[in-house]
Amino acid sequence: MSEFPTFEQAMQQMQGMLEKLPEMAPPMQMPPQQRADRATAVMVQNLDARFGTYLESCIHCGHCAEACHFFQVTGDPKYTPVHKLDLLRRTYRRESGPFRWLYRLFSQPITAEELADWKELAFDSCTMCGRCTLICPMGIDIAAMVHVVRESISAAGLAPPEIRAVEAEQATQDTVFGASPEKLKEVIGMLEQQAGIEIPLDREQAEMLVLTSGLDIMMNPRGLLATAKVLNHLGADWTLRSDGYESINFGAQVCDKEIHKDIARRRIDTAKKIGAKTLLLCECGHTYPALRWAEGIYQEPLPFEVIYISDYLGKQVQAGRLKLRRDGRSVTFHDPCKTGRVGGIFDQPRAVLEAMGDEVCETPDHKMTNFCCGGGGGGFLLNNLPLRSKVYQMKMQQFDATGADTVVTACGSCRLNFATAKMMLESERPIESLVELAADHLPDDEGWRRPG
Repeated sequence: MSEFPTFEQAMQQMQGMLEKLPEMAPPMQMPPQQRADRATAVMVQNLDARFGTYLESCIHCGHCAEACHFFQVTGDPKYTPVHKLDLLRRTYRRESGPFRWLYRLFSQPITAEELADWKELAFDSCTMCGRCTLICPMGIDIAAMVHVVRESISAAGLAPPEIRAVEAEQATQDTVFGASPEKLKEVIGMLEQQAGIEIPLDREQAEMLVLTSGLDIMMNPRGLLATAKVLNHLGADWTLRSDGYESINFGAQVCDKEIHKDIARRRIDTAKKIGAKTLLLCECGHTYPALRWAEGIYQEPLPFEVIYISDYLGKQVQAGRLKLRRDGRSVTFHDPCKTGRVGGIFDQPRAVLEAMGDEVCETPDHKMTNFCCGGGGGGFLLNNLPLRSKVYQMKMQQFDATGADTVVTACGSCRLNFATAKMMLESERPIESLVELAADHLPDDEGWRRPG
């Protein structure tokens, strides 16, 4: 590999990979009644008093529909977020509700056929962005209940094959998109040789454990290189570990609790083994909630801080430790749903942009009310481009409304979706990575070459 591929070239490579995913999914054969029984059991297990209150509280005001990007771009009432809970609501009324004895007289149990039909509503047309939850005037956590619907569909063996294929790879091999420890070492060697940088791998002790992603390893090594440059420049005591480097958690994406916990536990164990005080997550939005609130896995507080790269960069800038060269551009920042609406990381990435002298032009909906990129929640893997393309068009129109020259985000999946949108809509506006921009604006010294 004589030079790094551009992000657009990497995205084209990934499109070819995604087309092959369905045939790689493990078979999930079971009788229809078993599928229905497994899904029902998952729903009943999750139907606690909180969810029961939510399901009884909906006043059918329609605000969640207006909050959903899929409803916004189609006007189709089937994409109303609360409608996606109908199977869960029926199960609640039949199995857990106070009038279950009555509902059982005239309502039917859910069927495997209904679950198969609901896959499109729970996965293809929901990115788990949480905007519906934010907007609901009754305080109903719609996204959390869609998560239960997803979990039940997965238990029935009916989750999209594209997501199941990657989940099975990670569960059995602990790799994503074939990004093995050997491939990681190969990419690090290539980066060290071409960029003249030292990237510490497999140190036995370090203050910081850094997680990268299969997307960066296989298709966009610039993200890993940029992270290394910034950490070396700051004199951080850090390492990557070949026994625990993948940030992505497809157990969380497919809503399989046990696989989610197992994958998170592997990362936590690696961080504990090297005595890390900080677990730094790369630009992969969904991995933030998958690990940030993982205390439940150990039933005790984690002995280290979990911090996302945009949060880390912003705090370094705000503390005066990270100085960046200023060139002054007009940019708009896309807040990833999981780090923004869920994690509250809004000011930190903007502090990085302002440190580079950039003028931040906000989209009509931004920060807490920002619309999803259109491919979150594993949606970017699914071959449902006609629906996603409508959301892409809406996002591009919002970017146009800012008048900004460049879009910046801090999530590789968001950037991947926007690169797809650029090709489909023939847009020329650059889609940039926050950490890559920060690395490009480091002072003109050699501090980024060697770790502290």
